[in-house]
Amino acid sequence: MRLPKTAHTSRPWRIHAIAHDFRLEDVWALPTPGSADDWPRLVALFSGAGPAQEPFVTSPVARALFTIRWKLGALFGWDKPDAGLGARVPTLRDRLPDDLRQDLSSSRNPRFTPVYETEGEWAAEIANRTMHGVLHLGWVPDGSGGYRGQMAVLVKPNGPFGHLYMAAIKPFRYLGVYDNLLRTIGTRWQATAPAPKP
Repeated sequence: MRLPKTAHTSRPWRIHAIAHDFRLEDVWALPTPGSADDWPRLVALFSGAGPAQEPFVTSPVARALFTIRWKLGALFGWDKPDAGLGARVPTLRDRLPDDLRQDLSSSRNPRFTPVYETEGEWAAEIANRTMHGVLHLGWVPDGSGGYRGQMAVLVKPNGPFGHLYMAAIKPFRYLGVYDNLLRTIGTRWQATAPAPKP
């Protein structure tokens, strides 16, 4: 399900101009087949705009990795308010052109803060002592008449420590997190599918 970076960079996403100084880390095809009208359902799945969601990471191994990460963050102060958005780094919403400035306060995702949404594109951000990151979603044709979600992760590491941190967690992301994340997204996508019309 991992895609070449050109799957993201070749598309005319608005995020290219807004996060031009961020590094593209990963691009993934999401197991979310649908039609052109299913885009709002994908946004709701990630933003928590629908019913309250459990974390996407559900396997014991992946949850253990995240538990270790949050405990280390608490120990070393990586996630304190003065290390996040509006403190250590300004929010990307400050870079938005007028046509993308909308109220997205309905999002209930506990980790990510929404930046903007269009008809087919959504971005949210997170910042701490290690990095400033962006989760980007797009709704793209699947080549067979339908559509599917595409997810990109962009990062701006915080100095030498941030670069070291991103390099250190990379094997764990691929071995313990992404596979479980994508399976869970696919399962919840199917579970929220509307009932077929009679």
